[in-house]
Amino acid sequence: MAVAAAGGGGGGRAQRSGWLEVLVRERWHKVLANLGGEALVLSGEERPDGAAHNGLGGDGVACRGAEGGGGAAAVRTAFTDPPEQVPEAVSNKKRCVKVLKQEMGGLGISIKGGKENKMPILISKIFKGLAADQTQALYVGDAILAVNGTDLRDATHDEAVQALKRAGKEVLLEVKYMREATPYVKKGSPVSEIGWETPPPESPRLGCASADPLSQLSLSIHRDKKTIPLKMCYVTRNMTVSDPENRLIEVHSPDAKHTVVLRSKDSATAQAWFNAIHSSVNELIPRVIAEVRDQLGKTGIAGSREIRHLGWLAEKVPGDNEKHWKPVLVVLTEKDLLIYESMPRMKEAWFSPLHTYPLLATR
Repeated sequence: MAVAAAGGGGGGRAQRSGWLEVLVRERWHKVLANLGGEALVLSGEERPDGAAHNGLGGDGVACRGAEGGGGAAAVRTAFTDPPEQVPEAVSNKKRCVKVLKQEMGGLGISIKGGKENKMPILISKIFKGLAADQTQALYVGDAILAVNGTDLRDATHDEAVQALKRAGKEVLLEVKYMREATPYVKKGSPVSEIGWETPPPESPRLGCASADPLSQLSLSIHRDKKTIPLKMCYVTRNMTVSDPENRLIEVHSPDAKHTVVLRSKDSATAQAWFNAIHSSVNELIPRVIAEVRDQLGKTGIAGSREIRHLGWLAEKVPGDNEKHWKPVLVVLTEKDLLIYESMPRMKEAWFSPLHTYPLLATR
């Protein structure tokens, strides 16, 4: 058995906030990350000044044409501009709208859709006070059919982004309002698609069948925001995703079924974030050990043995791939080293480790 540990920072509960990117559906999306003592909150909300993020809107799949600031923080969405407020005269009719790009804020729109999503290119947000809003002729839910004569009806999302970026200062948009697309543009940001559905280990309460299921949710979704409890998460680097630039951080769920991959602007920032998250997770381990001891009672674990320590390591998976590792939970008792595939939720699972190594015979 080959195992490796992830090096962490020093002690102390960490508080940190800043912009990162999260990997969702094999694409990177800008998020505001807030690290508290027990949770990491990822928010896909717009920056207050309406600035673009390297050509991407705050919903992670959007383009406003250029990077820049603007005085308008308000944004028009399918929630603020419902279909019933759109004039019937423009519904399902082609229109040509001329937009003059601004130096700060570009076109002032966000887009969704694309060929890969089997959807047209749709305006999902219009930023108040910026170029598109000033035309008073564009609506959330408009499909962009062409940009300066370039047909976008069969364009991928990235192709549409590039077309809007290259369009120059004066942009002629051919659009058609699509009421049937409203549910699609109402969808939350890619942040809401992050999978993390299982409850965290709240031993022994997780084993209680009468517990309120709403109180056991391990994440909260508030449109463009997701909260990830850090209790018994495995925080590591360069394990499941190639990281040649040393900019990635991996956060694995306690049940080992979900992984959130974060990317920072440079290696130093990534290490600082890793140290902070790793420190927060480590601070919670004594509480977890106490809860597990309380759950198991006098019987102890796997043969009347008291838990002395527990934590995550990476186990090398046998095979030709030298870099194939997987997370395993390692529990140290007074007599044995126990290996679990994930954090046990039920009491019975503690008595069935994947491997047991007697300490006297292990070196």
